[in-house]
Amino acid sequence: NDRENQEVLDYLHAENKYTKQMMKHTEAFQEKLFEEMKARIKEDDQSVPYKFNGYWYITRFEKGKDYPIYSRKKETLEAPEELLFDCNDMAKNHAYFKLGSISISPDNSLAAFSTDTVSRRQYIIQVKNLITGEIYPEKIKNTTGSVTWANDNQTLFYSRKDKVTLRSNSICKHKLHTKVTEDVEVYHEEDETFNTFVYKTKSRKYIVIGSSSTLTSEYRILNADTPNEAF
Repeated sequence: NDRENQEVLDYLHAENKYTKQMMKHTEAFQEKLFEEMKARIKEDDQSVPYKFNGYWYITRFEKGKDYPIYSRKKETLEAPEELLFDCNDMAKNHAYFKLGSISISPDNSLAAFSTDTVSRRQYIIQVKNLITGEIYPEKIKNTTGSVTWANDNQTLFYSRKDKVTLRSNSICKHKLHTKVTEDVEVYHEEDETFNTFVYKTKSRKYIVIGSSSTLTSEYRILNADTPNEAF
């Protein structure tokens, strides 16, 4: 798993160069196939709106753009659109970009979101103020991308990965406007056959830590109103 091994990197670059040379005579055909497949896709498409905590949430695509646009409307679909994230702008200057997840705070004023710009599924979690548009400076690195709010609108729970194996083995707690280095680990999964995750129940009353393997799952539950208590 040595991604910095120069011998391996040189070999991969040489293989890519060889493949490009061998496939050069098919480039026009490749482009034709690409255009044919693209023509069968509705470029200006959008999701079915869904309502959550007083807002209608919509994901849409615009013609000629590669990434989704996320927005919402308050109470009714006739209300003015509020832009949450335009992934086309966020993807600029990146060879790869993926928006992992979006988690809206209980008071609807903040959005915790995760991004991957490397394609290793090691997401960085940040928080955006939906009233001012400001993205807060703290960046939580090396996560699964999944994040959920406690009911105080200040506390985030997220799953962190092992830096070598990339197994999600740790659930941590972050307090808004504090240093990420001060985040508290609330659960650590020692068993290498298990992965951990965290989410809020549909009732929004509880935070749940799940840990699962191929045949077994277990859960720990916390009242979402008391994020500083133990699971």
